[in-house]
Amino acid sequence: MFGNQENTLWVEKFRPMTLDGYVGNEHIISKVKLYLESGDVPHLLFYGQAGTGKTTLAKIIANGVDADIMYINASDENNVETVRTKIKNYASTIGFKKWKIVILDEADYMTPNGQAALRNLMETFSKTTRFILTCNYVEKIIDPIQSRCQVFGITPPNKKEVAKRIVEILDELQVKYNNKDLVTIINAGYPDIRRVLNSCQRQVINNELKIDAMSVIQANYMTKLLEILKSNSDKKTAFTDIRKLIADSKVKDFTALHKYLFDEIDNYATGHIASIILILAESQYQDSFAVDKELHIMSTIVKMLTELKQ
Repeated sequence: MFGNQENTLWVEKFRPMTLDGYVGNEHIISKVKLYLESGDVPHLLFYGQAGTGKTTLAKIIANGVDADIMYINASDENNVETVRTKIKNYASTIGFKKWKIVILDEADYMTPNGQAALRNLMETFSKTTRFILTCNYVEKIIDPIQSRCQVFGITPPNKKEVAKRIVEILDELQVKYNNKDLVTIINAGYPDIRRVLNSCQRQVINNELKIDAMSVIQANYMTKLLEILKSNSDKKTAFTDIRKLIADSKVKDFTALHKYLFDEIDNYATGHIASIILILAESQYQDSFAVDKELHIMSTIVKMLTELKQ
């Protein structure tokens, strides 16, 4: 039913396909059920933290009505040409189903011109096409788009709900585990359910979940730090979030972080790559001489944020 356990990502293998399998946000689900029962949906905008189920819910809705579906990840295709060509061509052609639905994932990555063009398409093709947008930062979506959508804030399930779902998956896969390891993984990755599930899959060897607690914590804090660097938050907010993240992680050796930030540089430093490489190289060299490692890495973060968020 779920394909090869070793070759398939669990986040895709166990992605809910119907509302019955969706965890949390009951007040929103009740409204979504009414949309699906009517066979019609309005334009929708789901916002909230990464890994909380926004994309999953969008896909459930799209598959729950008589519709052709186009999926676009705006972190990859975010300019005005994507809207004026790809989306417009799709919306303007004759379909074989009642509706056409465009799922625009990570819509807060769209340029202002791209969003303006999208607003026009939402009006022009409103009789045949519905748009479902997801984003982390709703304030980055222009007001004319928000006013044309039903807007819902998606909140993460609580830790007990996440634990219950993870246990169900492990039991279905006949993976052995102990509760202490599960708690460590959930605490490190929460509220990002996707990260929790990915972390579980990485730690399974010979159908047994065995973890190195520090490696789990370190991998998750680095991923979260990268997301903050990629976000649209201002320099002060980003600094505060990263400072708390590093303090909470209790990591004392930041050697791996330097390498990770270098490896991922294309994902967060477009237009600033040369400057960030110089900052990381200098920081890595000085790290061996630093008395207070946490103070040193925060100094590096300040330099990076100053460069990235000018």
